[in-house]
Amino acid sequence: MARLDLIIFGATGFTGKQVVRELAGNVIENYPDLKWGVAGRSLTKLDAMLQEISTKIDVDITSVKKFEANVKDAESLKEMCSKCKVLVNCCGPYRLYGEPVVRAALAARAHYVDVCGEPQFMERMQLEYDTQAREAGVYIISACGFDSIPNDLGVIYLQQNFCGTLNSVESYISTSNDVETQGLINYGTWESLIYGLAHYKELPALRKKLYPDSLPPLQPKLKRRALVHRRGRLWCVPFPGADASVVYRSQRRLRAASAARPAQIKTYACFPSLAAALAAVLLAGLLLLLSQWAAARRLLLRHPERFSCGLVTRAGPPERAMRDTRFAVRLYGRGWPVGADLRAPPDRDLCVQVSGVNPGYGMTALGVLFSALTILNEKDKMPECGVLTTGYAFKDTSIIQLLDENNIKFEMINRYD
Repeated sequence: MARLDLIIFGATGFTGKQVVRELAGNVIENYPDLKWGVAGRSLTKLDAMLQEISTKIDVDITSVKKFEANVKDAESLKEMCSKCKVLVNCCGPYRLYGEPVVRAALAARAHYVDVCGEPQFMERMQLEYDTQAREAGVYIISACGFDSIPNDLGVIYLQQNFCGTLNSVESYISTSNDVETQGLINYGTWESLIYGLAHYKELPALRKKLYPDSLPPLQPKLKRRALVHRRGRLWCVPFPGADASVVYRSQRRLRAASAARPAQIKTYACFPSLAAALAAVLLAGLLLLLSQWAAARRLLLRHPERFSCGLVTRAGPPERAMRDTRFAVRLYGRGWPVGADLRAPPDRDLCVQVSGVNPGYGMTALGVLFSALTILNEKDKMPECGVLTTGYAFKDTSIIQLLDENNIKFEMINRYD
């Protein structure tokens, strides 16, 4: 049997269902010849999921090909990967379940994309499998969702439109929802966060192995702002997600490939009030502290609603809450115009914004699907294979245009503040 174009693995999980629904309900209209399938641990659950989504979108997808695969069964994973050109992996936390799938994709010579937001996993995969991926002619690309397409491709978009040399970027992430304030985060996202916090001390040693040679010092150095500060009418705190590490990896690759000056980045999250910003800082500190002990970690995982102040739900966010949640990522760039002396203080500013709705799941589903489709359709515009980031892998493709056409807007903002 000829390989399918793509298979969605973990399709019965919360995120996997969103990816299947987005593909079958919207994306497939522009790709009528796309051959795709779904995979998971249970064929019965896959049948039920396809029936459920068929009812919701009023399109019969029950005949889509199904494959049984389990992360604890290496042969089943390899068999699944041998059936497709691109595997879309929605089975997290990736720290626990991701590596066997990456190995299977490499063995079967299938390209791989996921929606991971876990720096430890992504950087370890690059350290251990980048050479193998290049030799196998395979792309392994993580962070293809809200972590970290808006920031990673946003910086690329900023560089492409800067008309000069970009030195630094300050990113501000904000979300808003007029309907729901509870149950906005799925349990799987919470689980990944807790494990990431528990093992964050692994990162310095891992990065030393991944990048034994430091970048030359960049001047002027971008300094982190105060723990709590204002930007316009919003209160802002450092954003602890994977975005900064993903952007750093993209910029390192760009420098290695073309000797381009890498852009520095600091990321922040925005809140409507000082009280909300302070509450976020306190909650983050508490989670970091508790996640260091196994007993406390078990409590965090057992009672996510209580420890997240109601933000996390095991059932997944209600559809109306997801649909009405808006996001905006503003990237404030500073550097020099074309021909300027880079030893002088930077005097050129440009702001771009990436915005849309349903960031954690709708935007994530579109991001990973268009990442897979870009590999299928635009490999000739991509760099050599390997374990890559979206920013580096897709910088010369039309993925930004595709996302923009599907309501993930990339735009330049006239007002810098």
